[in-house]
Amino acid sequence: MTGCADFEAFCAVEWPRLVGALSLYTGDVSLAEELAQEALERACLRWGSVQKMDRPGAWVHRVATNLAASRFRRAAAGRRADARLAADARDVAGPDADQFAVRAAVAALPTRIRTAVVLRYHLGYTPEEAGLHLGCSAQAVRNLTHRGLQLLRKELLDREDIAGPTTGATDAP
Repeated sequence: MTGCADFEAFCAVEWPRLVGALSLYTGDVSLAEELAQEALERACLRWGSVQKMDRPGAWVHRVATNLAASRFRRAAAGRRADARLAADARDVAGPDADQFAVRAAVAALPTRIRTAVVLRYHLGYTPEEAGLHLGCSAQAVRNLTHRGLQLLRKELLDREDIAGPTTGATDAP
């Protein structure tokens, strides 16, 4: 019972000192209270060895300061990550009308043809690899992708809001 009484007395003395010091260190009373509580919790878990130290109060203050420093490092890392993400978002152009139209046209393809087109032209599978995935021959994949490209060409070239072919392109039937 004396261990609990000793710890309670320790907390009664150290709590206000911890909160006061951490409030100055962090500039935030709520954060100071949270960190003080966590430091005292750690002291409680190790009270058998902490109470035998020459200066248990110094130990708990060091733990609390380390916790605050860790919190600041995590917050700074989060701010840096947010800044990088924001910069990346500004560097990458969002989908334009052509991209939406292509996605919608691909999504409208029959499932098996759509799968073949995506495997071949988005993922870069060979006809043989795509055939293994689809459970068919490489020639069947070629036929599916040929049909898919025909359907996409018809759908996309019929749209007036899509940019037409660039120089050098032909509309061979």
